[in-house]
Amino acid sequence: MEISGIIVAVLPLQTGEGKNGTWTKQIAVMETAGQYPKKVAFDMFGDKIKELKIGDAVNVKFDIDSREFNGKWYTNIGAWAVETGANVPSVPKDEATVDSTAPEVGGDGLPF
Repeated sequence: MEISGIIVAVLPLQTGEGKNGTWTKQIAVMETAGQYPKKVAFDMFGDKIKELKIGDAVNVKFDIDSREFNGKWYTNIGAWAVETGANVPSVPKDEATVDSTAPEVGGDGLPF
């Protein structure tokens, strides 16, 4: 899967020891473009970690994985490629496209 957006947060680098040695992980949060932007947090592990700054335009290729622990489910978005700069398709927030087949939006701005 693939998603594009702007970096809004970069969390501190995490390290630890596992059965296969030392591991490193970093979480970044991006915001998508469009009329209803979404924030998406994604993980980068080991050599997949890129130096990102708030405001960077990124295109993230990722896998989604869910697992159960003590009766609760947790979902992870693991990035396997992060592209920055000129390679990233951009859609400015103020130029959101309008789908002519979309339902009418009510008076409160919600589509339902």
